[in-house]
Amino acid sequence: MSRTRYLILAEGFSGNPHYGKTMRGVLRYRRDDVVAVLDSTRAGEAEQGVPVVGTVEDALEYGPTTALLDVENGLHVFLGDDPELRELAARHDVELRDLRRPPPDLSTATGANLDVPATIVLTVGSDCAIGKMTVALELDLEARRRGVRSVFVPTGQTGMAIAGWGIAVDAVVADFIAGAAERLVVEGAARGGDLLWVEGQGSLVHPIYSGVTLGLYHGSVPHLLVLCHEAGRTVVEDAGGGPHPLPPLADLVELHERLALPVRPARVAAVALNTRALDEDEARAAVAAAEAETGLPADDPVRFGAARLVDAVLPAGVGPRSVENGPVGLRPRR
Repeated sequence: MSRTRYLILAEGFSGNPHYGKTMRGVLRYRRDDVVAVLDSTRAGEAEQGVPVVGTVEDALEYGPTTALLDVENGLHVFLGDDPELRELAARHDVELRDLRRPPPDLSTATGANLDVPATIVLTVGSDCAIGKMTVALELDLEARRRGVRSVFVPTGQTGMAIAGWGIAVDAVVADFIAGAAERLVVEGAARGGDLLWVEGQGSLVHPIYSGVTLGLYHGSVPHLLVLCHEAGRTVVEDAGGGPHPLPPLADLVELHERLALPVRPARVAAVALNTRALDEDEARAAVAAAEAETGLPADDPVRFGAARLVDAVLPAGVGPRSVENGPVGLRPRR
């Protein structure tokens, strides 16, 4: 079977780091699978070395197979529910893949998550769209470079497009979010993971999306947390009724540890900063300030590498402790 060759549909948003985040995630972690980006407002330009085209016809010379022969959709609106699109897809033998469509057999959590024979690490954040997926991916890559059986567990449409599996938990019925998270960590271990990096969603202090965050937290029953924060952000962004001030990092550490399930206490192992808005000196100062405030290792894994953050996690997973009493031992990849 030939590999997927993506034409990314990003009309009007390919140059926007916030609203184009799905495109940017796929470009960063599946760059070799992307042949073109469609955005008529930037036709003739390039995005991270990938040609930007104005029409689907202009993209044909690059040989895309998905978004042309098949369509992957990350929206909350399902293409497969549109009768006209379904008819067109059937006529042209095209698969419509709605990444956010939940599995039909989801239910509540059963307790199988507590029997997963792996160390589970969840990325949590002070706000939405600050890099929780990116941090999980970067730490997974670093762990695998060290020979650890490490698996990235995708919980959103971008992570699913990158990893090729997962469940978009923000589209799951509220009562079943924990059950979806449980299914994901069980599958992550079945995929060979001794160390699971669960992609976080939302924020516990977000007035809109905190419900998804808590359901994912309790359903994935992590042993450890990595707290993600954008340096310099002081309020929740794009939330009505505000401003909604963000608590200090030290308070966020305490909040997340206090809200863990009593049967599986979790601690914050490290702080991952997004320093994209800062220059080099400011970024290093922000990292030092986060460490001083929380007493935890901190770093920007994209800018400065993920080694220090993985160092903070791996010692906690070493040793023959049982799942009930803490993370299980990690084994080198054979």
